[in-house]
Amino acid sequence: MSTSRRLRATQVVGAGLASVLLLGGCAAGTHPGAAATIGDNEISVSDLDKSTAAIQSAVGGQQQIAPAAVLKILVNNEVAAQVLDQRSIKVSDAEIEPAMKVVVDQSLYPKFAANPVTNDFLRAAARAVVGQIKLAGGTGSVTEPNAQQQSTEGAKLIEEASKNITVDIAPRYGTWDGTQLKEGSGSLSKLSPQSSPTPTAPQGEQPPAEPQG
Repeated sequence: MSTSRRLRATQVVGAGLASVLLLGGCAAGTHPGAAATIGDNEISVSDLDKSTAAIQSAVGGQQQIAPAAVLKILVNNEVAAQVLDQRSIKVSDAEIEPAMKVVVDQSLYPKFAANPVTNDFLRAAARAVVGQIKLAGGTGSVTEPNAQQQSTEGAKLIEEASKNITVDIAPRYGTWDGTQLKEGSGSLSKLSPQSSPTPTAPQGEQPPAEPQG
């Protein structure tokens, strides 16, 4: 089976995720009820809880989804979106649709796509991946031979640009180290817009997922 054209990534939905012990307190830059603020935009605790619950439902009860792991992806998606806007990089729905099918394990895709909350989560992740490819000079297609290299290069450009975006995280979920959320418990291992994906063939049967990170 070909493994040359499907995007794989680390730090999203995977087995063995630890639950997060929610401790009180808010970071200096967050408001009460905010899980994180990214520039002028806010991710509320309520929205984080909805996303975590929806992902948990899609994954099933055998895996515990950590809110901090979900927040990390939500923050990364928002940082990527702001960087793309700053650099006037446009990502169309036509480019997002195929990317949505390769940024999450195919066994989970139907469930993610069916729920409006996880569908939005997928769309944001897919937009980030397509944007990474475009930032590195690609067309934005996830099936092109150079998609892996361009996505990796684009992720580095977003990480560098993120240093100029103010990000504050509520302490219960971790801390922002200048480029990413740290100290969150658990990781999501079948999707990540900010990692280095590997393109493989989207057609035919898929090999078993290989959780990383």
